[in-house]
Amino acid sequence: MAGMKDKVFEKPIEKKFEFDQAVASVFDDMLSRSVPFYDEVRRLAVSLILAEEEEGKRVLDLGVSTAKFLLDLHSRMETKMQLKGIDNSPAMLERAEQKCQAFGAAIDLELADMMSYEYHNEDIVVANYTLQFIRPMQRIALIKRLHDGLNDGGMFIFSEKVVFGDKRLDKEMIDIYYTYKKTQGYSDYEIAQKREALENVLIPFTIEENIRMCKEAGFRSVDTVFQWANFVTFVAKK
Repeated sequence: MAGMKDKVFEKPIEKKFEFDQAVASVFDDMLSRSVPFYDEVRRLAVSLILAEEEEGKRVLDLGVSTAKFLLDLHSRMETKMQLKGIDNSPAMLERAEQKCQAFGAAIDLELADMMSYEYHNEDIVVANYTLQFIRPMQRIALIKRLHDGLNDGGMFIFSEKVVFGDKRLDKEMIDIYYTYKKTQGYSDYEIAQKREALENVLIPFTIEENIRMCKEAGFRSVDTVFQWANFVTFVAKK
């Protein structure tokens, strides 16, 4: 099912960034062009889950958006794992439901806020570039609840945009990233517009802060399994 091309920021922005109908309709394209190696990272996360695959194992995707990740996992799994995605955007879930129906995929989708969702008996939780949109203190509380809701031996896979302690390096990484976005067909105007829309909406941690957050929540191990500039994928195990 081909997605529409992302032109959300070709016109002047009138509000802060949100996952509304305009974004939902082009979201797959936006991710593939805005997040370096997004498709490879998605495949890596799917492979990590398949390495732990077992009949009935529960996989929960936070901020499921258009369900692309869970559909990829569904197409590759060989047992009947229980796949579920939650999102607080009705527009995203509408797209997700349409895609799941089109592919005949039995994926449970729920309109829910990850901050108030009851985590219970989860085996694997995934959050792809999701935590960064949650206020820092709430984020720390969420990770503690996530940890407590995981079964022993459970796994939390998450990808995040990060900042660097070295301010000069941080600036250089941002410049490198914007150059990357230009190679993906975004104009200087679109890049500036999106940066303004995300101001104070996307609040990244350093790699060390992300690891500390997970360790303090009780995870026994936290490792990075992928990094390109300021985009990092972590795996935390209970």
